[in-house]
Amino acid sequence: LPAARQQRFVTDFSLSAYDAEVLTSSREMADYFEEVVSGLDGNAKLAANWVMGELAGALNKENLVISDSRIDASGLAGLLRRIDDNTISGKLAKQVFEAMWAGEGDADAVIDARGLKQITDSGEIASIIDEIIAANPGQVEQYRSGKERLFGFFVGQVMKATQGKANPQQVNELLKKKLA
Repeated sequence: LPAARQQRFVTDFSLSAYDAEVLTSSREMADYFEEVVSGLDGNAKLAANWVMGELAGALNKENLVISDSRIDASGLAGLLRRIDDNTISGKLAKQVFEAMWAGEGDADAVIDARGLKQITDSGEIASIIDEIIAANPGQVEQYRSGKERLFGFFVGQVMKATQGKANPQQVNELLKKKLA
């Protein structure tokens, strides 16, 4: 019964009524979603976002149904675990998803082959920030005198220097401390 399953998705997974309705629109999609969640230590919202977002988009683009998905539920769960454990950012995960869809292997194989592991070593991030601050004294001065919009410039420089691999939360925290 789709209605009972829909209610269970709201109750058990804390999903919105809308998300539950979309995910139970077909039995196959509901089964796929539940399999992803079971491989993910229960991060149902992340699973729902990816099943309804990236996966649905890839399927629609090629007029496929979920049973034709090129990424099975355990494969998607494997990718989402790498977001959950901070191996990769959500942004890099989209690149990994596309590579998986194209048949380049599972999430870990793609991450390793493309060198996409997120930099979470705060010492490494801090030294990159120090270099950027040293190289941009004018912007530092402007930022400290109230031009707070320049914060985005510094974040951008760090992400550019790390090819998007620095953990964004750590970059923000460390930059705030160093620019204070």
